[in-house]
Amino acid sequence: MKSYRIYFLAILGLLASCKNNPEPENEAPNYGLIAKNAMVVSARKEASQIGVAILKQGGNVFDAMVATHLALAVAYPYAGNLGGGGFMVYRKANGEIGSLDFREKAPLRATRDMYLDDNGEVIPNKSWLGALATGVPGSVAGIFEVHEKLGSLPLETIFEPILSLAHKGVVVTEKQAKTIKEYQPLFHEVNLNTIPFDKNWKAGDTIKYPVLASTLERILEFGKDEFYKGETAKKLVGFIQNNGGIITLKDLEKYEAKWRKPITFTYDDLNIISMGPPSSGGVCMAQILKMVEPFHLDENDHNSLRTIQAVVEAERRAYADRSFYLGDPDFNKIPIETLINDKYLTGRMSDFSFEKATPSSEFSHGNIEVIESNETTHYSIVDQFGNAIAVTTTLNGAYGSKLYCPELGFFLNNEMDDFSSKPGVPNMFGLIGAEANSIAPEKRMLSSMTPTIVEKNGEFFMSLGTPGGATIITSVLQTILNVHEFGMTMQEAVDAPRFHHQWLPDEVVMEPNSFDTSLIEQLKTLGYNVREGESIILGKVDGIRVLNDKSYEGGADRRGDDTAIGF
Repeated sequence: MKSYRIYFLAILGLLASCKNNPEPENEAPNYGLIAKNAMVVSARKEASQIGVAILKQGGNVFDAMVATHLALAVAYPYAGNLGGGGFMVYRKANGEIGSLDFREKAPLRATRDMYLDDNGEVIPNKSWLGALATGVPGSVAGIFEVHEKLGSLPLETIFEPILSLAHKGVVVTEKQAKTIKEYQPLFHEVNLNTIPFDKNWKAGDTIKYPVLASTLERILEFGKDEFYKGETAKKLVGFIQNNGGIITLKDLEKYEAKWRKPITFTYDDLNIISMGPPSSGGVCMAQILKMVEPFHLDENDHNSLRTIQAVVEAERRAYADRSFYLGDPDFNKIPIETLINDKYLTGRMSDFSFEKATPSSEFSHGNIEVIESNETTHYSIVDQFGNAIAVTTTLNGAYGSKLYCPELGFFLNNEMDDFSSKPGVPNMFGLIGAEANSIAPEKRMLSSMTPTIVEKNGEFFMSLGTPGGATIITSVLQTILNVHEFGMTMQEAVDAPRFHHQWLPDEVVMEPNSFDTSLIEQLKTLGYNVREGESIILGKVDGIRVLNDKSYEGGADRRGDDTAIGF
């Protein structure tokens, strides 16, 4: 934890720096892109460029949010979307904060046991593959809600570069070519007709999106109602139902994005602003950071044995609480104040010892009386006026349900898998759920998305978030720790090796080929089950932070095609 140390000028004339100075000892720091006025960091260069272009035209961060979101729907169909949903956290230059929930909802015809067979067992793949896995989309409602309340430029100005990109096409990257090929068997399994992603796309090829462009043109002309009540709505519902889904026109007509109060808490001298339920991100991260705060992590090396132990044990306890207490706040009374209370969290860590692991089998959720996807995407934006946002959006799985609507030009989400199909049975990300996250009509499914803004000394300091399903929360908090406790630049912080624990399964997932074998053996000796493997994504963090001279540094994660653009 941060100590209030006094630094002296050494005889040799070397001035030691406080821990918030990013320069590590003995080597030059690795900075990301630095810009004086404004910045966008997203999963694709094209989206970041379009977001910055909107800012250069005098738009604010909320105009750039709409543009970046739509650009990702074109350039990054893996997770960018019209057929999904997400969350936004914002901080205005005057310090005003807020958050928007445009998470998908369960259809009116959804039932608690809709994914169970006659014996009460979960039917494999039913909740994550095909039309029945699709929740009512919220992205279009979200961007229109943001623009109506907080935007400044005309929508025609914002949509123009998006339409141009869709018609002109997007160049396939090596990573995109790999993911398309990887998921083609599922495309063939789910879709009745051929789709644009059936081809053998290679890096350097250009994919054009004329059908999606037509859909966007109608949305621009007729507004949000086009997607939820108009021709697009009718085509979408017809397609879903013809493929075995249950979404109706009434579902679309009733959908609304909701402004919610963000989760705020302090860690050391930072004030952290994150997303509240139905995202578990803010609550879970607050629990973990508050549980590790007494352990003075800055007195240890980065990713040292003691650091990993303290964070892992806090993670396992927070995820146990997540599984039991968290869900849609419109359907459940969630004891947020108790869950992030210092006294409660001190009690949660009371049985932790550095001498051995605490098996997850020995405890479940904390004793309180109560009266997500790997393939998400995140973008962070700061404008020239000092406003900042963090937005995480998703289709849940890669290319969502794998079901592509050829009349509209986009994939549909498989967010219904984020509900508890059966309490106690893990979803596609291995997360265990309880009654609080059971399926009910119009309910929003629990998420791990953690768009986050950090203040320091009352001023904006960082905006960040990540995809990564269950690992979102742990990736975001480790990035914050990397900057604040271990003196890293934003780029170093997002690139640093990560680890993860989520209560069940009881294992520490460690990024492959990133940790010393002796460290892994030490963990095993203490009783930790360690897994290194390519099967789980440990986030692709996109972040922005303020440097000492008030310029911005962007950290675009090396694990993807992520790109920072600024001016």
